[in-house]
Amino acid sequence: MAEKSNILIVDDEEVVRLSHLRTLAAAHCKAEAAWNGTEALHAMEQHPFDVILLDLRMPDLDGMTVLKTIKERWPESEVVIITGYPSIETAKEAVRLGAYNYLAKPVSPDEIVEVANGALMQKKWALRSDRNGPDSGDRFKYRFPWEH
Repeated sequence: MAEKSNILIVDDEEVVRLSHLRTLAAAHCKAEAAWNGTEALHAMEQHPFDVILLDLRMPDLDGMTVLKTIKERWPESEVVIITGYPSIETAKEAVRLGAYNYLAKPVSPDEIVEVANGALMQKKWALRSDRNGPDSGDRFKYRFPWEH
C-alpha cells in the first residue's frame, strides 16, 4: 500500500489476530488488534481507524453491534466483516449496516491485503467526493450536446 493505512483487527482468536497483524505489517500497514467488541470501540475512541477487519462471533459485543456503532460514530471508517460462520442473512445485514465487504474464513494473506487496500481506496474516494460536494460526480457523467 502506497501510504501507511491505519487498520484495526478485531477477532477473539489470537491466531487470527497475529496472522493478520503479520500480513499487514509485511504490506507496510500500521495495524493494531483488539480481541473483542468493547476493546475495539475503546480503540476507536482513542484514534479512529481507516479500516476495521471485524469478526462477527465474539464474546461480549457481537460483530453486527460493533459494525453498527462504528458506522454511526465514525462513518468515514470502512469495515470488513470476516467470519467463520457466513450466511446470506448476516451478509445482507452487514451490507445494510454499511460494511465495505464480507468475507468467509479462512482468508488468505493476499485476500487480507487486497480487501484492506480496497477499503482504504473506498474511504479515500468517499472523503474526496465529500470535499468536492454532492454534485462532484456530475463531472464524470456524459452530457449530450443539447443538455447544456
